[in-house]
Amino acid sequence: MKLSEIALEMLELAKERGALTFGDYVLSSGQLSSYYFDGRRLTLDPRGAYLSGMAFLQMLRGCDVDAIGGPTLGADPIVTAVALTSGLEQRPIRAFIVRKEDKEHGMGRLIEGPLEPNSRVAIVDDACSTGASLFHAVDAAESDGHEVVVVLAILDRNQGGSGELRRRGYDFRCLLEATPDGEIRPVPGLDGD
Repeated sequence: MKLSEIALEMLELAKERGALTFGDYVLSSGQLSSYYFDGRRLTLDPRGAYLSGMAFLQMLRGCDVDAIGGPTLGADPIVTAVALTSGLEQRPIRAFIVRKEDKEHGMGRLIEGPLEPNSRVAIVDDACSTGASLFHAVDAAESDGHEVVVVLAILDRNQGGSGELRRRGYDFRCLLEATPDGEIRPVPGLDGD
């Protein structure tokens, strides 16, 4: 299945499962929005998990990453889907999760998962708004000695985060994007054409 086809199916599934709703919403940033995207309602759905694993694995082709991880809670089902799909396709990519803050007991880790030292990693989240949670995960990975090769999201809300990631030199890619008038659509050119 082409990446553009997967993105379109994910968009339709997001609407069907109530992951993407339209109305008047106040976001955690305090900004107003004409839509709300709850990525977990999509990525925790069986079909949504399957599509997420396939989509992000395709997006990672050619990136030469050892692992994929991101901020808990939005990235948790995505990284699991990618790890499972990559294992089934005999191209294993490990998964890891970045906590909101260092664990205060046990090993005191900020990053959880089988991450080898000095890994090449992809950072992922369900959505990118201001980019705060993605930057938290990027900083955690880099502080731990890993190289961030690419940053991914299902939806780019186009509220400054993706632009700032690119300005800082990160390769940012997503499946869906918000237009200035609040329409959500697959990103043009996903199949490289």
